[in-house]
Amino acid sequence: MKKILLVFVIFCLFCSSALAGEAKTKNIMIVHSYDLDNICGEPQHQGVVESLAKAGFVAGDNLDVHQYAMGTKKVNNTPELMAKQVEIVLEKVGSIRPDVLVLLDDNAFRTVGLKLVDTDINIVFSGLNGQPEDYDRKVKWMNSRSAPGHNITGVYEKLHFIDACKVQKKILPGLKKMLVVSDESPTGKAVLKQLGLEIAEGESDLGIEFDFRIATSWEEYMEIMGQACSDSTIGTVYPAATLLKDKNGKSRATADIIKWTVANCRIPGISINYSFARLGMLGGAGVDFIAMGRQAGVMVAAVLNGRSPGDIPVEEAERYALVFNLKRAKELGMEIPADILMAADVVYK
Repeated sequence: MKKILLVFVIFCLFCSSALAGEAKTKNIMIVHSYDLDNICGEPQHQGVVESLAKAGFVAGDNLDVHQYAMGTKKVNNTPELMAKQVEIVLEKVGSIRPDVLVLLDDNAFRTVGLKLVDTDINIVFSGLNGQPEDYDRKVKWMNSRSAPGHNITGVYEKLHFIDACKVQKKILPGLKKMLVVSDESPTGKAVLKQLGLEIAEGESDLGIEFDFRIATSWEEYMEIMGQACSDSTIGTVYPAATLLKDKNGKSRATADIIKWTVANCRIPGISINYSFARLGMLGGAGVDFIAMGRQAGVMVAAVLNGRSPGDIPVEEAERYALVFNLKRAKELGMEIPADILMAADVVYK
């Protein structure tokens, strides 16, 4: 009887040990291209964590979430400073050894992700503006979007530009011309390329003439917008600039650009990111960054459960959000149709 009891105790201890091993705390690292509170990165981070919790990986319980902000918008935006940030991130990755490395936005993917291709680090990206195929020509990280085949997968940031144009036409039936202003940064160029692709692949007869402009400085952006605001033929603007420097070398990031545009231009503006409406823009159809983060979070959970990133197809951001700022509409003397407001995801008053 004592032998049977001893065997039973040993069996129980073995099972407990096995279960403990299975319940081992997982470990992820989320690297932000910009600041932790950036209006693009922060909601993506939130979405990732939400999806992980839904899948049973709860931060502070059975999941450790490490985060690092590269600050490549306002501060570390020269090649030398960015390279230093890459060294810091790689050092942290080496010491933390995350089960999954999550890279938010292009700078983190371009400078960190491409250096870790075919390593033992599992990578999931979110918010990639550049075409995955363009990055693949620089470093072979993907066999195809449907079957990446290496150690990386993620969510491409589709802007849903055609949908944004359709919504704007419903709000402004007389809309004939739209000004799109971007910049010379890698993200700015990627956004312009994506818009061109979406226009080419979308409906050919939107009834809108597009004027694409690239601002090479903060002063030039102000000049372009100043001219647009006095041009009665331009019915709406689409600010796509994410980083501009003034003549003194001071950086202007996305939030600064949007706030200035709202304060100085009385033309209705379409928000690429729904958070732009919170900053005062009229709004419309824009990328739902939380939803995009949730998509990436589902991928992260799959990897934590044992799936290889190379077996998970690269996805496009599935969802756009309808968001409007009623205060801005009132300032512009506009009335947004009731049926559109009823369909909105968020309305700022």
